[in-house]
Amino acid sequence: MALSVNEPQRKICSRYEKSQIFVVGIGFFSLCFLMTSLGGQFSAKRSGDSPFTVRAEVLGGHESRGVLRKISDMLEVIMKRMDALSKLGNATDTHRIDELSLALDRIQPIGLVERIQAIAQNMSDMAVRVEQILQRSMASSRVREGALGQCETPKDPRYPDCPSKMDWMRARWTSDPCYAFYGVDGSDCSFLAYLSEVEWFCPPLAWRNQTATPTLKPPPKKQAVLQCDIGALLEQVGTGKESLSFMKRRIRRMAAQWASAARRLDDKLRKRWREQKRILVHVGFLTEESGDVFSPKVLKGGPLGEMVQWADILTALHVLGHNLQISVSLKELHGFLGVPPGRGNCPLTGPLPFDLIYTDYHGLQQMKQHMGLSLRKHKCHIRVIDTFGTEPAYNHEEYATLHGYRTNWGYWNLHGQQYMTMFPHTPDNSFMGFVAEELNETERLNIQRNKVNNMAVVYGKEASMWKGKEKFLAILHRYMEIHGTVYYETQRPPEVPAFVKNHGLLPQQELQQLLRKAKLFIGFGFPYEGPAPLEAIANGCIFLQPKFNPSHSSLNHDFFRGKPTSRKVSSQHPYAEQYIGRPHVITIDFNNSEEFEATIREIIRINVEPFLPYEYTCEGMLERVHAYIQNQDFCSPEAPFPPVNASWLSSAPGPFVLLPNSSILTWAANASSYSSWPPLSALRLLASLEGQSCVKACQSAGLICEPALYRFINIKEAFSALELQCDGLESEMNHLFPAFSAEHAECGLQQDPLLFSCAGSGAKYQRLCPCRDYRIGQVALCRDCL
Repeated sequence: MALSVNEPQRKICSRYEKSQIFVVGIGFFSLCFLMTSLGGQFSAKRSGDSPFTVRAEVLGGHESRGVLRKISDMLEVIMKRMDALSKLGNATDTHRIDELSLALDRIQPIGLVERIQAIAQNMSDMAVRVEQILQRSMASSRVREGALGQCETPKDPRYPDCPSKMDWMRARWTSDPCYAFYGVDGSDCSFLAYLSEVEWFCPPLAWRNQTATPTLKPPPKKQAVLQCDIGALLEQVGTGKESLSFMKRRIRRMAAQWASAARRLDDKLRKRWREQKRILVHVGFLTEESGDVFSPKVLKGGPLGEMVQWADILTALHVLGHNLQISVSLKELHGFLGVPPGRGNCPLTGPLPFDLIYTDYHGLQQMKQHMGLSLRKHKCHIRVIDTFGTEPAYNHEEYATLHGYRTNWGYWNLHGQQYMTMFPHTPDNSFMGFVAEELNETERLNIQRNKVNNMAVVYGKEASMWKGKEKFLAILHRYMEIHGTVYYETQRPPEVPAFVKNHGLLPQQELQQLLRKAKLFIGFGFPYEGPAPLEAIANGCIFLQPKFNPSHSSLNHDFFRGKPTSRKVSSQHPYAEQYIGRPHVITIDFNNSEEFEATIREIIRINVEPFLPYEYTCEGMLERVHAYIQNQDFCSPEAPFPPVNASWLSSAPGPFVLLPNSSILTWAANASSYSSWPPLSALRLLASLEGQSCVKACQSAGLICEPALYRFINIKEAFSALELQCDGLESEMNHLFPAFSAEHAECGLQQDPLLFSCAGSGAKYQRLCPCRDYRIGQVALCRDCL
């Protein structure tokens, strides 16, 4: 039998129900908004999925987190009001109920309650679904955590950072969506799973199915086959930037020379087996994110040296037959590497899909921002194209910070030879280089017939380079017709004197024709170390350049300030001065008017033939890059040296013997042989003078300093072999060590291999220097390096 209620009580109940519906409606829509803001974290999981199959984005940013906090506070207030209403429902205080009802009536428009009821009814299925998902998730979490002792943080001495990383994850896991991408959901179990399986700060969890993510086997090795067709490469380079168009034009123009060089190299290598490498080339300075200041200036006289080099690197890698991928945007970089969505705090989604990555400093910084911990794990695969070089003292982050070598570009803690330069000016780095066009015999004869003895071309495409040069231009004008290639849009640049015939910016082929007629190519001192002087010399010009006194460096010149090198640049083009020299290259003091005028008269009288160093031919570059790819390995750990069982330990003169009729030591033929590249047979050991670098000490002996051989001379037996008597022997982090201090008869060994450095000198130190021989025309390689 139904119970009857009187009219006032029925009115109270009706008002209570209306208030409940209204408050529940507000709460429900707030909940919906919260779920939407969380970007799908409540998406259903398949029953067989591990936490690492969830792909969810997390709301980020200060504003978003503030909104979520406000919604959370609002829901808490709503729940308190609902609790209060439920208590009032059984009370007899009709006065308080009436007051609440009247308040609700005032703020509700007509029909609002009915609309809320209808919407709530229509969405009830969704609410039930959400409730089921949440219940299943909470139940699964309770079962898992209960079975595993609440997923307590393990105390394992092999993983000392695990507790602090767990604390960090609890506080900051929402700071990057990549954690949710890997299945982190705010529970300790998900933190531990992430820190043990995606990162490596915590021990593997016994209850996790370790076979769920099997270790992928590396792909089978393939043979690299030289290829002369550049069609596929041109497609990969892409379009959309003037810099890319410039590079493609250069690749097409040089294609025949690369093909001919590939055939000659193939004969030289005698068809030996070469491993095909998977290579990513990421040109960071051309990405929009780095600013790409080069592309807009390609047609306005901007620097082209970097694009020349990158075009040649791409062609060399392609012709050598490697599996090449090219990236000039962050989107492409993400896709090739497998970067998870987010802000770059998480590792890559899988193993590194490349054996080698060629990039620049801009690209290296981008990889640091987007690869997370994976950069530390995979950095041994990286090669950095670095025009001016990076010395070890600047590369070692801790040492650079403590000793004043910190700059905006260094401190990456790479092996010094992972940096690859445009010219062989920094032996601590690898010499990558570029190529200049070679002439056939017919072209050489035509050049010699058509040379104009009184014609000069000025090295300087920007008008600013001509400022302050009026004095020696006037002297040059007395003897020669002067030509310029200065960029201008409408009016002739006022910095260029009226007697100069300015052709404006010329396409490469027209510039080549101009150089083939000219007798002199003259530099004003800037730009430093560009490709143009080599191209001029290859076309039969004499290159005249200014000598710097004092030498330019980071200590006295703004251009070098902040660069990770202490190198002293003695002229505009030190390579041309040192490795080519007279008669093709003449270096003088331009401030000495008499010397300058006498040199111009000398140039008119002498005749030179076109000349191109072998290392700047297509074959020379292919040979060099081939040797690097097949022999340089910075990922495999080196065996400890010296080994404890070496027969020469503590016996004079150790493993070293004097070369016949020389004071230079070499590795003894009867001493144990150890695996290295360059091979130990190339080693020449000598001691520098006090205050002399190993770069200069080796050069003075007609040799090249070789940092890869430092570990074999970083032993006390090396001092004995050089007759340096040590009263004390110490080991420390010092980029000048190993070295001998005569003042205190102290010998110093290098403690950190990253600081082995050919560069650097100290007034009180004689440095121990690992020099080597080199192939004629190819200073990057020793005689036995192929």
